[in-house]
Amino acid sequence: MLARLIADALLIAHLLFVAFAVAGAVLLLRWPWLVGLHLPAAAWAVIVEWRGGACPLTDWEKHWRQQAGESGYEGGFVESVLLPVIYPPGLTPELMQWLGVGVLAINLLLYGGVLWHWRTAS
Repeated sequence: MLARLIADALLIAHLLFVAFAVAGAVLLLRWPWLVGLHLPAAAWAVIVEWRGGACPLTDWEKHWRQQAGESGYEGGFVESVLLPVIYPPGLTPELMQWLGVGVLAINLLLYGGVLWHWRTAS
């Protein structure tokens, strides 16, 4: 039971990290100091996608799922709703390259908007 809770918590943390890496620049409008956390997170997400690697959270989650005696992803909210967001079906190295481009493009647009907001607000 504890192993499954740990695996689920890692999956949720992974989802939150992905959301932060992709769109966390929006938070800079309220908390500018987050730039020191967001830029490395966004860079990490792009690099992981472009290199086709796995995030350590993925490996840790798989480890805890195995410890819980699980062999696959089926069941409740976490497995049916969150997993497909982080691990889409048919994830190929080429698709990972495009996901990296998407993360980079979204962040460039968001940072452009944040910088524009900061310049016009002062």
